[in-house]
Amino acid sequence: MAALFPSASMRQSDIEGKLGVAHFSLHNKKTTPIWQSGFSVKAMSVSKSEKKQVWIWTQKKEVMTAAVERGWHTFIFQSDCRELASQWSSLALLFPLFVEEGGLFDGEHVKVATLFEVSSPAQLKNLELLSDKADNVVVDLLDWQVIPAENIVAAIQGTQKTVFAISKTPSEAQLFFEALEHGLGGVVLKTEDVDAIFQLKEYLDKRNNQGSLLELTKATVTNIQMVGMGDRVCVDMCSLMRPGEGLLVGCFARGLFLIHSECLESNYISSRPFRVNAGPVHAYVAVPGEKTSYLSELKAGREVVVVDQDGMQRTAIVGRVKIETRPLILVEANVLDDHQISYTMILQNAETVALVGAGHQNQAIPVTSLKLGDEVLLSVQGGARHTGIQIEEFIVEK
Repeated sequence: MAALFPSASMRQSDIEGKLGVAHFSLHNKKTTPIWQSGFSVKAMSVSKSEKKQVWIWTQKKEVMTAAVERGWHTFIFQSDCRELASQWSSLALLFPLFVEEGGLFDGEHVKVATLFEVSSPAQLKNLELLSDKADNVVVDLLDWQVIPAENIVAAIQGTQKTVFAISKTPSEAQLFFEALEHGLGGVVLKTEDVDAIFQLKEYLDKRNNQGSLLELTKATVTNIQMVGMGDRVCVDMCSLMRPGEGLLVGCFARGLFLIHSECLESNYISSRPFRVNAGPVHAYVAVPGEKTSYLSELKAGREVVVVDQDGMQRTAIVGRVKIETRPLILVEANVLDDHQISYTMILQNAETVALVGAGHQNQAIPVTSLKLGDEVLLSVQGGARHTGIQIEEFIVEK
């Protein structure tokens, strides 16, 4: 449920105080609205790890409720919709902004953002020349087809302002967030579709996981066994991997091994830094959103999580999946402080297939050179999965 408040007449400062998320200025020690805080850096310096902002423009109550429940509280209204803003403010925690006089103003008629309409690529040059005192600029693209998102990001690299773009769909918003790697500081999602809220939040949650650390655990190899022929999956990605990076894959839900990419040179074949020879068709592989997928379910366009030996994770797009019959080898390992639980992985028995070792240099260990007592890295998971989602239930896997 959205946060409830008894009165629509609360001042903006009262709402911010109750929200408990207002930022503080080191200069005057006064609270500032969330759209005015932390925007002194250049727009092009926004990194993937920096949290992107979302403002909502809608007249549908269900959209408002869904947005508030997902932590988005800044809403845009036409100047003649103050009564609607007042009604919604009595139900939920909102920061209403009103469109008037070429800008966006709060309830106390303080200008929060400049509204900048763009109908041709040449007009983008005026963005950097804006001398308006407002810290934010909302770009309204009147003809999306002739003004790519990359052009907007390139045009704002000299401005100190935070630039938003009005987006009508989550896919448009994604383009603005990712253009030229850095993207814009935020988007205004203008929609009457509740699903658009869900989709954009899911995308941002995945994005925010990138660059975060995943805990990896040392495990000692206790059994190595040839098991015959089977169907294994090579995952070719639209990204290049570096030494130490690979995919998290496992036969059981309780633990996923870090399988090294084929980025290293060998005497047998040229390096393929886009590929992970990941394992058999039934194995689990980590995908964004703290979920798993079966390797056999992957296809071009799906996303997977690439992890390095330090646990740093990022998302990569699958470009191709190859399933072929090859000789397989079984590897079992135990975590040092729990010898009762065994973790199992099956891989192609080939010199180019390697696990990431837990030694001093986190070297890649080819399965053909693996021996009992070697230490490898894995991610300890929960005990059960349902449609890729970790759940709590009794399960036996062996």
